[in-house]
Amino acid sequence: MPTADAPILDPLLDPFERILTPEVAKKFVRLRFDRRAQARIQRLADKCNHGKLTDVERREYETYVYAMDFLAILQAKARSFLKRSTGNQGGHQLIGR
Repeated sequence: MPTADAPILDPLLDPFERILTPEVAKKFVRLRFDRRAQARIQRLADKCNHGKLTDVERREYETYVYAMDFLAILQAKARSFLKRSTGNQGGHQLIGR
């Protein structure tokens, strides 16, 4: 995921890929906020687009956005792991992993 945070976080999060299994990576890629949180995020986004957020709502919305960005980075790492592991059909670990 191309974000400004990814290059800064990559060295910190590289170990994440080393602890993944294909099963866990697949579950992680499918991870989403629950319906209630998604509805709240949408309400905050709509208010933000209309310039109607309170200071408290703005902080809440920014927290959701940061969390979604962080999750997207981790999911990109999980997808990368899955792509490499499906290319390794023999079941052996990749060299350097």
